[in-house]
Amino acid sequence: MDSVENVFSSLYQRIREREHRLPITYQEFMALAGGQPTIVFRNIFQRLHDMIKSHVGEGINEYADDPESINYAYYDCNSLLVEGADHPFFADRLFANRFMNHINSFRHGIPQNRIYVFEGPHGCGKSTFLNNLLMKFEQYTKTAEGSTYETVWRLDKKELGVLTEHESLALINQLRSLAENSPLMPRKAQRDQILSAPSKEYLEVPCPSHDNPILLIPKSYRREVFEGLIQDEEFKQKLFTEKQYEWVFRENPCTICLSLYQTLLDLLDSPAKVFEMVYARRYEFNRRLGQGISVFNPGDRITRAAVITNEMLQGQINTLVKDSNRVKYIYSRYANTNNGIFALMDVKDHNKDRFANLHGIISEGVHKVEEEIEENVNSLFLALMNPEDLDNIGDNQSFIDRITFIKIPYVLDFNTEVKIYKNVFGDEVEGHFLPRVLQNFAKVVIATRMQEQSEGMKEWINDVKAYQLFCDKNLQLLKMDIYTGVIPPWLSQEDRKRFTARRRKAIIGESETEGNKGFSGRDSLLILNEFHSAYAKNGKLVNMDMVYNFFRERRRDLLTSIPEGFLDSLVSSYNYTVLQEVKESLYYYNEERISRDIQNYLFASNFESGTSERCVYTGENLDICEDFFEGLERRILGSGLSEGQRKSFRREIQNQYASKTLTQEMLLEGKTITETTVFQTLRERYVHNLKEKVMDPFLKNENFRRAIKDFATEAFKTYDKRIREEVNFLMQNLKGKFGYSAQGAKEVCIYVIDNDLATKFGSA
Repeated sequence: MDSVENVFSSLYQRIREREHRLPITYQEFMALAGGQPTIVFRNIFQRLHDMIKSHVGEGINEYADDPESINYAYYDCNSLLVEGADHPFFADRLFANRFMNHINSFRHGIPQNRIYVFEGPHGCGKSTFLNNLLMKFEQYTKTAEGSTYETVWRLDKKELGVLTEHESLALINQLRSLAENSPLMPRKAQRDQILSAPSKEYLEVPCPSHDNPILLIPKSYRREVFEGLIQDEEFKQKLFTEKQYEWVFRENPCTICLSLYQTLLDLLDSPAKVFEMVYARRYEFNRRLGQGISVFNPGDRITRAAVITNEMLQGQINTLVKDSNRVKYIYSRYANTNNGIFALMDVKDHNKDRFANLHGIISEGVHKVEEEIEENVNSLFLALMNPEDLDNIGDNQSFIDRITFIKIPYVLDFNTEVKIYKNVFGDEVEGHFLPRVLQNFAKVVIATRMQEQSEGMKEWINDVKAYQLFCDKNLQLLKMDIYTGVIPPWLSQEDRKRFTARRRKAIIGESETEGNKGFSGRDSLLILNEFHSAYAKNGKLVNMDMVYNFFRERRRDLLTSIPEGFLDSLVSSYNYTVLQEVKESLYYYNEERISRDIQNYLFASNFESGTSERCVYTGENLDICEDFFEGLERRILGSGLSEGQRKSFRREIQNQYASKTLTQEMLLEGKTITETTVFQTLRERYVHNLKEKVMDPFLKNENFRRAIKDFATEAFKTYDKRIREEVNFLMQNLKGKFGYSAQGAKEVCIYVIDNDLATKFGSA
């Protein structure tokens, strides 16, 4: 029993420390405001901004040094919308940028008197997004960084002269006597506890609108007070000059607090005594109780009671101020979300009326409780809406102008789509696919959500055929890369230069009209589940042939949603990529030998054929003749050039070497021969030509092809040492350079062989 008591004693203590936060005096609060102004001087918009920034941080712009950058950044929203959530929401790069741009405006004083509508089709995750956002905000208010303070009055009974000490004692004795003789009193132990409870010397009156206590300072004195109070000069400068803090000097306290302040000032004739009755306490948001966050579903009926009051508290207030008309403790349901969040889950059914009722509140920032009483409503109004429900908002233009629509379409970033797959099917699902194949499956899904024709892409890319190895005829694959924040390296230098900020904004802007059709998030998961069940078995990894056959043969009904020719282009792009990976993995070169060959060639180009010279760069003795030049030129240029073409090339190199390399780069700029432009150009051509020959074993050596298929089996040991070493070299490079597993490295090679990719792409 002692151990149980100790456990619960510790529990009670922790609960008391965490949950029971006593109000602090007004002077203590103002001291806190002066020392921590960034926490105290915040309205709901600034607090939500700070919460989101604390989770997301600053975005990463991979092209920050690009003069044409539009700051289309990567924002990691996992901490905000994924971690700790029962149902994670994965924000793609497009939505994350759209959302963060609006959130950043919350720190610029722009958003008040507006309603923010998150619009998107069924199955896009709107409800999941909002629920997770509200959950994280509620948690934030329970931390020191998210502290929110509200006004609470403690009306001193003695100071207001309602009861003298003698009258109080006489009344308590009289009540005790009546209670002891009452047959309704509980048993003795409980009765003694109740009768011995001390009488409070004050009446506590909470502000139902959760006013920030700083608003009780009269407007005309606020600047002067804050000037002397705030120690942080940088913050003080922002407070007095930036639009985001206009509310500090513009807003009034709620009607109840204002009437209490004025009445007490009249009764006591002492501002000091009035402020001694003002306290501040931590206010924690609680969605389930409707404290600070109120969320309404379409089926939630609207309560009849438009006005809320507390008759017992009202009677006590009337007694203290000796007047039943001076302070009216009445408020509306909107008071609970003043300085909080009012959210509608779908604008339909009863929520249509709730949405319509917000017109006057959003326009004026006030709400009529009774004919003569107004209350402040400075809330963040949020709503979710399906595209077909737009008609439910009416045609009042002044109201529509105060609505900010934020699109939540289906995911258009294939990396994010894959994250959703891994969340549902487990991280191990990607291990069932060859590298990039799961991403390509996601691209098929996303292609159904995009517009086939893009005016922005047409205006940017003049020659679509130039990219037929990498892209589809509608350039959707290129656009998908742009949406993920990647500018592909295979773009020509000319098109890279043409990718201006204006064109980038236009292409990213097209996402506003995409993602409302095609395979929904739910559809995508069902399709992947069927595909995975059919092909991810028998210990073989999923490849692109399987993806192609699934959509072409097994589920032909889905083809009508996939743009014509997209699947073929996707497979072709993938095939070209894996072929280059295999080439790169097969390729082995001696960097030192290549460097010495090029240095010797450059040195020799300055001499006539038929001479012998010692190269000043390598120290090698060179017999400079046509055979010498032809041997090096075939390594650098390949064997397809005629003698005349080779000699023409040699003259160009000699001219560049003599006129620029020696005189400008080496003499004036101090570069070494290997740092010069001509050396780098020749090296690139040399390496490229070597790589083109690297596929010869695939094409000409049947033993090499069979050895790949037999790799990691007993049969592999029967091949000669050279072939085993080359195949091992290939497999290790595929694993080390491109992230293949041992099984994946073998299967991708077999894929390249079985599809005869080396022949299909020729010298590409």
